[in-house]
Amino acid sequence: MSLRGVYIAVHGGAGVHSHTREDEVKQALRVACTEGLKCIGITTKAQRDGTRLQMVENAVSCLEDNPNLNAGYGSNLTLHGTVECDAAIMDGRSGDFGSVGAVSGIKNPIRVARAILDYSKVPDPLGRIPPLTLVSEGAHAFAVAHCADGKSQSVPAESLIASRSKREWEEWKARLDRGDYGTESQVENIRDIQDTVGAVVCEGTVDGISAGVSSGGILLKHPGRIGEAAMFGAGCWAQYFPKAKLGIACSVSGAGESIVRATIARAIGDGFKDCISKEEEVDPHSIISTVVVDRFCGPCRDRGEVNLDVGIILLVTEDIENKITARLWCAFTTPSMAIAYASSETPKPKAQILRRPKSKPSSLTSEPHIFITAISL
Repeated sequence: MSLRGVYIAVHGGAGVHSHTREDEVKQALRVACTEGLKCIGITTKAQRDGTRLQMVENAVSCLEDNPNLNAGYGSNLTLHGTVECDAAIMDGRSGDFGSVGAVSGIKNPIRVARAILDYSKVPDPLGRIPPLTLVSEGAHAFAVAHCADGKSQSVPAESLIASRSKREWEEWKARLDRGDYGTESQVENIRDIQDTVGAVVCEGTVDGISAGVSSGGILLKHPGRIGEAAMFGAGCWAQYFPKAKLGIACSVSGAGESIVRATIARAIGDGFKDCISKEEEVDPHSIISTVVVDRFCGPCRDRGEVNLDVGIILLVTEDIENKITARLWCAFTTPSMAIAYASSETPKPKAQILRRPKSKPSSLTSEPHIFITAISL
């Protein structure tokens, strides 16, 4: 396999990243990029066919193992003080998808999502349609039966509770029980720790793209709640457009229920599809802006919602004169978003906490403040 044209980008969520935790978060993202790139030495065709998915799986698994991030070990706790995780993975070449929702006692939910995706490609002897998504006990049982490391993936549920997550749960649960909701600014602090993690990759061919996402969900969520990280078309999307020789992979973070309503990840793919089908110039900046404003912020405000939090990383690959070019787009409405990226040609990962320029507080009638930037990889 050629080592040229292999790209990976990861994110640690959109929200508010304090300067005191910045180094820890950036280091976690760097390690995840490095883990993802370890797959590129694979040589056989059968192995290459799964490289892009393995890159996503390994990178996200690494993020799930880090207690500083809201996924896997380190997840926010439910109202009952337990860990329930969502995760999804998608292959841009085939459109295959797998996800889990509200699963407990699983070390790396992204690995179960990958196993569900792989399972869906095996013909069923009775002609049954394989699942896209499994939840709760069903997802756990599937992991034990079908994951290559199923037994090691199944762990005591309490072992996934990080000390930071426990402290935050105790503080906010006590406030809830007392009816002490604090000031508006204090209440907003609970949204600072809702970040989701994810990864997008290109394995060395313009159609070799995949995306993934994983989340512990919102703090004090109702047990059984499923967020965007488990929903098809909401938390991640990957797609190849043969006519334009262009591929996209995106991973989304933010206010889960609103992201699900807007199916943001798929909407971005539809934006590219519309431009290509109409033979219009493809402008990722315009596509992202339109989706965030018209599909996300607008309907949120129509419903009177004030939580307009969303963050997106979007990898766009193109085949130009038989050479792959890649650009990473980042967009968010929150104060900050944590990202890192690397490639086969520049394997040392670069990590950043992107921070939106300060602006006046927005109201229900003002235009949303979106920060959009692009990085050539």
